[in-house]
Amino acid sequence: MKSSKQLFVVIIGFALLYLFPLEFRALWQPDETRYAEISREMLAAGNWIVPHFLDVRYFEKPIAGYWINNLSQLLFGHTNFAVRFGSVFSMTLSAVLVAWLAFRLWRDKTTALMSGIIFLTCLLVYGVGTYAVLDPMITLWLVAAMCSFWLGANAQTATGKACGYILLGLACGMGVMTKGFLALAVPVLSVLPWVIAQKRWKEVLLFGLLSIASATVITLPWALAIAKAEPTFWHYFFWVEHIQRFAESDAQHKAPFWYYLPFLIAGCLPWLALLPGALKRGWQARKVESGTFYLLGWVVMPLLFFSIAKGKLPTYILPCFAPLAILLAHHAMQLTDARTLKINGWINVIFGGICTLIVLVVLAPWGVAKHPLYARSEVYKVLLAAVAFLVWALVGHLTTRQNARYWQWAALCPLGLALLIGSVIPEKVIDSKHPQVFIDDVRPQLESSRYILADSVGVGAGIAWELKRNDITIYAKPGELNYGLENFADAKDNFVSRDDFPQWLATHRQKGNVSLMLLRSRDNMLDDPEIPVPDKRLRRGRFMLLFYKQLP
Repeated sequence: MKSSKQLFVVIIGFALLYLFPLEFRALWQPDETRYAEISREMLAAGNWIVPHFLDVRYFEKPIAGYWINNLSQLLFGHTNFAVRFGSVFSMTLSAVLVAWLAFRLWRDKTTALMSGIIFLTCLLVYGVGTYAVLDPMITLWLVAAMCSFWLGANAQTATGKACGYILLGLACGMGVMTKGFLALAVPVLSVLPWVIAQKRWKEVLLFGLLSIASATVITLPWALAIAKAEPTFWHYFFWVEHIQRFAESDAQHKAPFWYYLPFLIAGCLPWLALLPGALKRGWQARKVESGTFYLLGWVVMPLLFFSIAKGKLPTYILPCFAPLAILLAHHAMQLTDARTLKINGWINVIFGGICTLIVLVVLAPWGVAKHPLYARSEVYKVLLAAVAFLVWALVGHLTTRQNARYWQWAALCPLGLALLIGSVIPEKVIDSKHPQVFIDDVRPQLESSRYILADSVGVGAGIAWELKRNDITIYAKPGELNYGLENFADAKDNFVSRDDFPQWLATHRQKGNVSLMLLRSRDNMLDDPEIPVPDKRLRRGRFMLLFYKQLP
């Protein structure tokens, strides 16, 4: 009965944190509008081989992540919920695998359950896991790869080992088709310390051939199909998206070596006090519990790899939280002194309290900031934001009392944020990052336009998603569509330069209405004198629509 009640509470908590809020937040540009629109276009065209974005070939990522999003939109329609459900689905399966591995290591159901819960409620995991990007998908395949390796390495029969290594190859192959060749490098680096310590080279080299074979089998059909349909795909994807992004001097998102440490530490909230002891316990037990050393290698090696790479984003270290969650749960279950659990509760009280004060004292319109984030008309949003963080502090305070009984309730610390975040986003943010709101305001003009242009790819994707049309022309700034626009003749009409726009407009408005949607920078909110005067100008924050009526 007790286990049934626990399962019921876990399911309700999961629904409140991960499912219920998905539909009630507008999509963020550029990421969420991008992935929403790519999958919508793939479904509309029936083309599951070559990704297109605003009718332009889009080679930045392979295909498997889009497949998950495609299936989500097939099941739930073209909704905000469907756009984000692929991420939630991937994170949920990752948590199940985390719990499975924890049980395999220690044969304790409570530790296994808490491993999955801790994983899902770590701040970085939760933030990315409810956001429509491909990182949750690659995390799923990397977690599956690491679990498969452990299954194969600890199997007692040759057949069992073969099955584990075949599953490893399948997971790595799906990872390659989700985000590229890092899905091969990260598992190899992660298992390397354990393999060296256990002196398992011969086994790995022998059975590893099965992994190579199964990875090839699962990736080859699509790899050949995309190569036949688009011969330049692999050259672009390998050199630009791998070498330049991560290693060359002009790599995207350059950051210092220590960049990931703050994200790793803050990302462990609301379980932060467990982190030092978990790492220490894992290191001390490395010789008697080989599984803990396996988990440590899984944390440290990818962290070092991504720290050395020049290009960095917080989402890259998402897979590190799977082994961390197991170490944190195991450490918590082994504690004989409740002091650490009490400290963890007070850390959450302090974190929630500080964030509440920041909202009320700094970000509020009456705050000390020179340019407050919230406007004077948004007092209710300020109060809701304060309540969201106050929930974090109150839950933390609950866990400081009778620690052995209530420490697990720290999983509910993010509940206030989960339920209220869609209602507390300031208008300044909405009017620069949520194009759906402005698009609804100007829908009559957009729907009556034969031609629609946008100077931001993310905003253009938002228009295409809302209107269910992908013939959005990019104006002035090609952005991430630059390769597809420059290298394919059939995409030349999908872009209009600033200099060519007056002549283009004079020609095309004879055939129908024209709308140009602009995303102005905060430093340049003035009208562009080079753009012809529109018949109607509509504006909201940084978004501006210029509407040109058809000429008689």
